Amino acid sequence: MVPGFYAVSIHCCSVNGKSLCEPLLSVILSVCPMGSSSSRLFGTLAQPLNSAPLAKQHLFPEVNTDQDLDQDELTEVDPDQLLRECEEILQRRPARPHRDLVYLSHAAPAHLQHNPTIRVMQWNILAQALGEGKDGFIRCPLDALNWQERKYLILEEILTYRPDILCLQEVDHYYDTFQPIMSGLGYHGSFLAKPWSPCLDVEQNNGPDGCALFYRRSRFSLQATAHLRLSAMMLPTNQVAIVQTLTCRATGRQLCVAVTHLKARSGWERLRSAQGTDLLHSLRTITSQTAGGQNQVVSALPLVVCGDFNAEPSEDVYRRFRSSPLGLDSAYKLLSSDGQTEPPYTTWKIRPSGESCSTLDYIWYTQNALSVECLLDLPTEDQIGPDRLPSYHYPSDHLSLLCDISFRDEPHRLM
Repeated sequence: MVPGFYAVSIHCCSVNGKSLCEPLLSVILSVCPMGSSSSRLFGTLAQPLNSAPLAKQHLFPEVNTDQDLDQDELTEVDPDQLLRECEEILQRRPARPHRDLVYLSHAAPAHLQHNPTIRVMQWNILAQALGEGKDGFIRCPLDALNWQERKYLILEEILTYRPDILCLQEVDHYYDTFQPIMSGLGYHGSFLAKPWSPCLDVEQNNGPDGCALFYRRSRFSLQATAHLRLSAMMLPTNQVAIVQTLTCRATGRQLCVAVTHLKARSGWERLRSAQGTDLLHSLRTITSQTAGGQNQVVSALPLVVCGDFNAEPSEDVYRRFRSSPLGLDSAYKLLSSDGQTEPPYTTWKIRPSGESCSTLDYIWYTQNALSVECLLDLPTEDQIGPDRLPSYHYPSDHLSLLCDISFRDEPHRLM
């Protein structure tokens, strides 16, 4: 049993007076009491819930505080057993590409006992409705996108690396898959749907897609959450972001984490730039710490921003993040020989319009407050294969990004 992994959250949401969590809880408690097989639990949790309507999401900025649950109200689930179940179900498929963790020689050494590293994963997992119904991956067999197996391939990737913070885009199976399973693994989750999700245009969809942010309860406590609907030139758009302020239990220090997914497609560069500007403005407000009773900003919280920006490094939105007053830098540049060059791709797909190999996904971090210790390398072209992504051996058209970060020593702590 891995320390800090616990199970099912039992605070609920309701729509029109109907509880959304009671069907889930009754299944969990009846099928998997304390100490029973977590393999059975995984199979149960991965089934669709009753056809209750999805909870209405807050699309405008709000700040709230969620209280951590008493551990007595949680049931333990073993992530190793869940990973083994994934591997058993996927044994007919080719193995996922092997990827190594690359430790940076110039990274400041982490004081592991008092300042343990924080593992962050960023991933656009490909909405199921879009993969099967709209995206047109002409070299990917439809059977490779079958949700009954693809969900295990996604979970296998997450369970292999076990991030402390997990940022996802294109999530359209939050309530029936990711929320219960991740809760069972000791994570707190938050989800924000797109107002006009393209998934809703697909027959037999599972509801709107959106962004999800998970953090491990054993590592962090939640201080505040902001749900943002991004604007462009004062007008609301279809893109969203989740921003959470967390307190690290090991160090007592705070960390702000954001997840977003900007507008896709060529021709929308100016809109992406405006959305990025709006997000940066909100992040600057959220992370600013003022002196007691005064409006003067005295410091800013360390910040991690994960997202599918749908923008190459040559775009204006990338330059805005790189030059913002928040002091952000892109973690994956550190894999390059000069430390200044993004990887050649984070997504590689073939559609009717042609082949697309692009760098669109990023993990941004406050470089003067956080240190990147290691990064997960990217699969080679040979590992990805001639049919590109998604495929039988990889569940999304985007590659997951992952890095270990740690807090840099604050000046007053060096005295």
